[in-house]
Amino acid sequence: MRDAPDPGELLAWYDAHARVMPWRVGPAARAAGVRPDPYRVWLSEVMLQQTTVAAVREYFRRFTALWPSVGDLAAAEDAEVMGEWAGLGYYARARNLLKCARMVAGELGGSFPETREGLLALPGVGPYTASAVAAIAFDQPEAVVDGNVERVMARVFAVEAPLPGAKKELASLAETLTPTERPGDYAQAVMDLGATICTPRSPACGICPWMADCAARAQGIAAELPRKAPKAAKPVRHGVAYLARRPDGAWLLETRPEKGLLGGMLGWPGSEWAAVVPDHVPPVAAEWQEVGEVRHTFTHFQLILTIMATETDAPPGSGVWLAADRFRPSDLPTVMRKAYDIATPTFPPVERRHPGA
Repeated sequence: MRDAPDPGELLAWYDAHARVMPWRVGPAARAAGVRPDPYRVWLSEVMLQQTTVAAVREYFRRFTALWPSVGDLAAAEDAEVMGEWAGLGYYARARNLLKCARMVAGELGGSFPETREGLLALPGVGPYTASAVAAIAFDQPEAVVDGNVERVMARVFAVEAPLPGAKKELASLAETLTPTERPGDYAQAVMDLGATICTPRSPACGICPWMADCAARAQGIAAELPRKAPKAAKPVRHGVAYLARRPDGAWLLETRPEKGLLGGMLGWPGSEWAAVVPDHVPPVAAEWQEVGEVRHTFTHFQLILTIMATETDAPPGSGVWLAADRFRPSDLPTVMRKAYDIATPTFPPVERRHPGA
């Protein structure tokens, strides 16, 4: 029976090798008494759900420049926040971000709860985020288990049961290692270990601080773990998106219903998305031209979207005209921006009206 890994060895490694993150208080600063800002910890953890560190960095910098505190974010316009979130995906996170900020700024006087249980009462905060904020921001001894941590636990304890079925066991093992001393640094250390050394392919076992106690390394199966159950093929859905532009450059757009996929985001009018394109009506009477298709993969299905385009100044039956100087393609979610990129080259140059014309 191998000894369990020593959290102290991992913390010593983290003190020397911690990744630098715009939302992180590093181990040296933390040892000197600098405390993490719970707002920044919470914001980063919400952004990092299902999203890579590389993708989140610039979004985090932009959000915290625009809204430095939870009160600033709570006072922001919904459309502005949704526009800045565009491209990060999983848009329910942005809606819940605002709900949570407004609850903290209003009902809680601007202070985040310090316990996992208190954090779980906030909109959009689930078990993982509650544990992460409690540990990192408030040094509560909570086990923080993301994909990196699952991989580390599967290897150091040689858990051969496949994911996702092994999640509960891996979480329990992570809990047994979580120390009461420096739990916030420890939580980040395990994630850093998985991201930089105990990587999915070709783990660098020779420089791992836990290599002597890693059961999978001893058995020569580290690179094979964690095992994963075969994934079912994703279903395919079809739809139509209508891109209409006026001669003066205004675009016909709609705000998608708050509930549902891409809820609350700007988008192009179009059909529902289904196994077969359902009956639908164009948003404006015009001569429409099919200009291409978009293929986009969501978490649970693949979408094939037929792109129709027209230039018209007819009054729309649905949607609203958004003037060219108020429209930013970056405010669109990724699938809608793909449609814009395909359709734009098919339009003639925008009419430029001279003053007094």
